[in-house]
Amino acid sequence: MSRKAMMIIGIQAFLIIVLFWLLVFYGKDEYEELGAELDEEVETRSLVAEHPSTDAGVATLVLPVALQKQSGLQFTRLQATTHQASSAAFGTVESIDSLVELRTRFFAALADGNVIRTNIASAEQKLQRLKLLNQDDKNVSDRVVQEAEALLNSEKARLGASSTSANGIRDNIRQLWCSTLANWTTQNTPNNTFQGLLQHRNVLLKVTLPFDVVPDKNTMLNITPMGAVSQFIQAKFISEAALSDSTVQGKTYYYHAPAGNLRTNMRVSARLEKQDKVTTGVIVPHQAVVWYANQAWVYQKTGAEKFVRRLINTDIEIESEAISGWYNTAEVAENDEVVVSGAQLLLSEELKYQIQNENED
Repeated sequence: MSRKAMMIIGIQAFLIIVLFWLLVFYGKDEYEELGAELDEEVETRSLVAEHPSTDAGVATLVLPVALQKQSGLQFTRLQATTHQASSAAFGTVESIDSLVELRTRFFAALADGNVIRTNIASAEQKLQRLKLLNQDDKNVSDRVVQEAEALLNSEKARLGASSTSANGIRDNIRQLWCSTLANWTTQNTPNNTFQGLLQHRNVLLKVTLPFDVVPDKNTMLNITPMGAVSQFIQAKFISEAALSDSTVQGKTYYYHAPAGNLRTNMRVSARLEKQDKVTTGVIVPHQAVVWYANQAWVYQKTGAEKFVRRLINTDIEIESEAISGWYNTAEVAENDEVVVSGAQLLLSEELKYQIQNENED
């Protein structure tokens, strides 16, 4: 074969290869465009059947029973329960060192007074004896009688100062603490409650309650150390406190509770039950709740295959051995069936529906 023929064949082969790659390159773009058109034509099946704009539910989802089992959805029926309203409060375990010191000073002043009274009695007897001797032919001089009178007056002045000191200490306790503690502190024989405080079997609590709450002396206060996960400790009412808590606004009251795990200066949280405010509602389990847009929702089962998202209230959280969750009185009701496993899946499906609608718009 001649050289010229070989060149012609080579050029033809090169052109064939170039045309092949051009066909592949442009055919790929056409294929992708055709695939995209086919995807747009295929209708995506959504589980969202309705989309009402109501407070009762944001959307109704339809999920066949078989798909529910496949997705692992689990449900629970809400049970009615009662809840006693309570007021939240905060407090401090108070040190009674200064109270004990004032008590010591008070009884020291009383002891001084007793000594002075003895001195006064002795001085009065001595003065009377000296006066008799002075009247009997001046067996003692007038100066000696005057010195005895001066000594008696001095002892009486000391007694007045001692009484004033004791009364001042009592008033100081009343101003710094309260009248009840002032009375307990100045008793010769402490009562059982104050004896428990002195022996550290009990601790003194100063609790700040809201301004609109008036505690009953017969109502127990449930307290727990801040940050501690433990059972409530019951505290008993003592009286109003004279001083406020600079860190919390409200009215202050004194309570006493068993020392146990409580330590001086420890902060505590407290709940005061309101005896006349008992309501009936349901507890929504924690595992039933999904969070969306900074709000808590549950999916209520309204039919064999239908689910509706409901907004719930999270103001009152209840922790117990039987059930833990949020207490609601109006948002959901007794015997309502809610999703406790798989709620996040339903929310994802609902949000996917919303995104598709936005894309179509």
